[in-house]
Amino acid sequence: MSKITSLDTYDVRFPTSRELDGSDAMNPDPDYSAAYVVVRTDQPHVAGYGLAFTIGRGNDVQKAAIDALAHHVVGLDIAEVTGDLGGFAKRLIGDSQLRWLGPEKGVMHMAIGAVVNAAWDLAARLAGKPLWRFIADMTPEQLVATIDFRYLTDALTPAEALTMLHAAAPTKAKRIAQLLEEGYPAYTTSPGWLGYTDEKMQRLAREAVAAGFRTIKLKVGLNVEDDIRRCRLAREAVGPDVAIAVDANQRWDVPHAIAWLRRLSDVQLAWVEEPTSPDDVLGHATIRRAVAPTPISTGEHTQNRVVFKQLFQANAVDLIQIDAARVGGVNENLAILLMAAKYGVRVFPHAGGVGLCELVQHLAMADFVAITGKKDDRAIEFVDHLHQHFVDPVVIRNGHYIAPQTPGFSAQMHADTLKQYSYPDGPVWCEPVDVAKAQ
Repeated sequence: MSKITSLDTYDVRFPTSRELDGSDAMNPDPDYSAAYVVVRTDQPHVAGYGLAFTIGRGNDVQKAAIDALAHHVVGLDIAEVTGDLGGFAKRLIGDSQLRWLGPEKGVMHMAIGAVVNAAWDLAARLAGKPLWRFIADMTPEQLVATIDFRYLTDALTPAEALTMLHAAAPTKAKRIAQLLEEGYPAYTTSPGWLGYTDEKMQRLAREAVAAGFRTIKLKVGLNVEDDIRRCRLAREAVGPDVAIAVDANQRWDVPHAIAWLRRLSDVQLAWVEEPTSPDDVLGHATIRRAVAPTPISTGEHTQNRVVFKQLFQANAVDLIQIDAARVGGVNENLAILLMAAKYGVRVFPHAGGVGLCELVQHLAMADFVAITGKKDDRAIEFVDHLHQHFVDPVVIRNGHYIAPQTPGFSAQMHADTLKQYSYPDGPVWCEPVDVAKAQ
């Protein structure tokens, strides 16, 4: 039988801080980075690809965490992994000594997510399907078997999940055709980075509307007067019919968030993202009650399905972000999507980072086809950075993600990218930086 022969990892970094791409109130100078993993096999053209997203320093730590999982992966039969993706994930998570570093959170959990996602990529490639279609074509029983329901059954049982999936199954073919014809709605954060000038923000906002986006998002949280001015300038640029969301990236504690957001109330925000610590379930609930009807969201830094469960149970959010590389891979994201569907919470996936647009589109599309049947009341984030480094980059048309058709999870990077942007020895990192030009 064919076997996995190696777990190869790469520290890949992009110098996005030079032009302040990705800048926000808590992360002023990010260098978008990927701890990139390739699951290689004894078949030269058969491999699986995944990544964990970071923003520069610490990417080496993330890579080391992935390396620590190699003994759980190398030597396994390919069929043993791809035929039981739920069991594979549980074995990685169940290493008791590595689990101690979490449990099920932080750098180690993100490392597991990268490897698990690479396994799903491998399985979808072997099946000849893009990952969203690979998930959609699973039976309800097969999909539920991939999910770890431990800690969730007070909110969602396997039987409830099966009932939801069986209810959606008869009309999956219709939704697949609809997705292929229409795509999936997108919103964009590209105009809104906090380091951009007012003029650049307004120009990019107008360009986004012209490109078909119906929602833009701005970063906020450093100075309330600046936020008020920028939000009003954005409204001036996009007009009354385009939604404006804001993202504080965990900047405030609860009283500050409430006071700050009340001052932004006249902008009519589509939602406020990460107003406080991503672990503060009750804090989000307090903010939500205090600033209603302004919608509150969080999720891109939510560390596992258990915290998501509590956000739903506490009525702490109006919508959530999921992140393809934050939690323990596709399996855990499927659990979160099923819980969101049960509690009637909309999902606006996070994609602000290298490779995240490529990955998370598959999860949102699988949710539409196999779980909720909904996409017109939600959207996937789009950030127009670094897509050229991927073999199967996202395609955006008229403000919509076009459904990928290439087999896999769209995670594979070009070989030249790995060479040029490897840290610290890649040519991009060895060249002297023209600071004046970068600014």
